[in-house]
Amino acid sequence: MKLDILAFGVHPDDVELSCSGTLLKHIAAGKTCGIIDLTSGELGTRGSGPLRLKEAADAAKILGIETRDNLGMADGFFKNDKEHQLQIIKKLRQYQPEIVLCNAVSDRHPDHGRSAQLVSEACFYSGLRRIETEMEGKAQSAWRPKAVYHYIQDRHMKPDFIVDVTPFVEKKMEAIKAFSSQFYNPDSNEPDSPISVKNFFDVVRGKMGVFGRDAGYDYAEGFIAERTIGVVNLFDIK
Repeated sequence: MKLDILAFGVHPDDVELSCSGTLLKHIAAGKTCGIIDLTSGELGTRGSGPLRLKEAADAAKILGIETRDNLGMADGFFKNDKEHQLQIIKKLRQYQPEIVLCNAVSDRHPDHGRSAQLVSEACFYSGLRRIETEMEGKAQSAWRPKAVYHYIQDRHMKPDFIVDVTPFVEKKMEAIKAFSSQFYNPDSNEPDSPISVKNFFDVVRGKMGVFGRDAGYDYAEGFIAERTIGVVNLFDIK
């Protein structure tokens, strides 16, 4: 299965919180999209690894993506090394995405920045034919995505570009809420976390509002590019 866009998140819910509106927009336009979670988020303050995997599957159905995989890396303790890069390279060569979205380059959670570097480097190495990989006993061909973009997460960063997601906000919020173990529940006895506060969904909407404001959109998602962004037509810039 070839994908147009492949979004990576180190934890289940990273993609939903940060760039699922962008995925929904492109799916509506006929593009094929998938998600790969590096870990099950088993070290999270609330919930559990198995529960978050179930929630991730529920969210995938809401989004309507083509596929969602989990690489089973160790939450908090994965490394940017050959072993972990090869796991990602195999998936890149399997799905051959044109565009990769991945974690913030720097963030409150140290896993996010480490994941960003891991995925970015794997995208480059995946294009080297002398790095040999196999899947189901068959040799894989080298593949390098055309672009890698980093979505913005907890800490505010000035985006290189934003995507208008206004028509898809409600569906995005529905997908986020599939991870109910992570958010405010007055009946829960689990410890509080930065995203379990009562007004967190207002914060999510507020961030999208801030990103969209300067371009005249109600809601947008922000991205950091690894390369210079080219413009085809000055009149299409918002």
